Amino acid sequence: MSAIALPPPARRYDLDWIRVGAFMLLILYHVGMFYVPWDWHVKSTHQVEALEPVMLLTNPWRLTLLFLISGCATRFMADSFRARGRGNATLAGSRILRLLPPLLFGMFVIVPPQSYYEIVEALRGMGVADPANSMVLANFWTRYATASGNWCDANGCLITPTWNHLWFVAYLLIYSLVLALLLAIPGVRRGLQAVADTAFRGWGLMLWPVAWLVLIRWTLAPLFEINHALIADWYNHALSFAAFLFGYLTARSEPARQTFMRLRWPALIAAVLAWAAWATYAWIYRAEDAAPAEALRMAMRIVYAVDQWAWIAAILGFGARWLNHGGPVLRYLTVGVFPFYIVHQTAIVVAGHHLAGLRLPAGVEASLLIAITAAACWMAYEVARRIGWLGLLLGVRPERPSPLAEPQAANRPPLSA
Repeated sequence: MSAIALPPPARRYDLDWIRVGAFMLLILYHVGMFYVPWDWHVKSTHQVEALEPVMLLTNPWRLTLLFLISGCATRFMADSFRARGRGNATLAGSRILRLLPPLLFGMFVIVPPQSYYEIVEALRGMGVADPANSMVLANFWTRYATASGNWCDANGCLITPTWNHLWFVAYLLIYSLVLALLLAIPGVRRGLQAVADTAFRGWGLMLWPVAWLVLIRWTLAPLFEINHALIADWYNHALSFAAFLFGYLTARSEPARQTFMRLRWPALIAAVLAWAAWATYAWIYRAEDAAPAEALRMAMRIVYAVDQWAWIAAILGFGARWLNHGGPVLRYLTVGVFPFYIVHQTAIVVAGHHLAGLRLPAGVEASLLIAITAAACWMAYEVARRIGWLGLLLGVRPERPSPLAEPQAANRPPLSA
């Protein structure tokens, strides 16, 4: 019996909830980036070094999980198109329509304020009294959009236009098109599925992904630092595209769903232990001049891989066990979380920059920052869902009220990305 080919018993609400939760965690993570000592676009005057272990709780796996869930969504889309007699070109076109407009709109409208305030803070750090009125920022948007700005300091240059946090959208678009191309090659779809049917049985769902993560952590990670620039980002591609492909190959597997549920507690225990070990290691060697022994470094790459996959497996297992229910909140957030993602980082950067200047207590500042970000996300979605096809600029496709769409949607999550 195939381990992967069997369809799930009902609509996968659990995948919808997990996707929403992963995006929400990402938004909170970026709020945290305003406070930890790590380099970021803008920084609070309140630096909270003790927040680092908390940030490391999701750092290894949050985006990998999103790519996996996006692969699941792509599988349901591809199967839906195939059932209606449409080919892989339709899948590619659907992905372009949903992902390219928000990517371009984001790069030239949403993201520029992030670069602007990053430069303002850099100039202020260099002693410029009035950064906003300096010649460095004259005609900012034109220079940003035409790549004619010369924004460099001792730490390097800011290259524009940039996609910043929207790198996820760019990579997801490329991965979707690559997958559509692969599926168009005779025999590839069945070949990939056959490999998945063999490998991802029982404990294979835990062991083979960890083995892959260890392999690329040992071989590619030391050579190719993650740069989110698409080019020469080979470790990130090996990680993210593999997760995307895994999601595609296992999305409709009832045996895989049952196995994740059965292994959820062992996976959670392994995840907590691996996180504790990795966070301790990262804390001890957090200084730039710290130099752990090579044997310890190699061992911690195994721990990091276990951390990555065990959390994902635990989330998928507990999600499958407890989150198979819908409702109006899920229907709202399933579509809304993508525009939330598109606008959230700009809201954090702009609000954070201005709040930092008020010298508020840390708790008040953080509370206001979260509230302002949430309000900006909500308003962006409410606008996007009311402007027809222009809503695609924020990743929202106009609703189609025809009841004929319901039977097709019953067995697939309405994931937007």
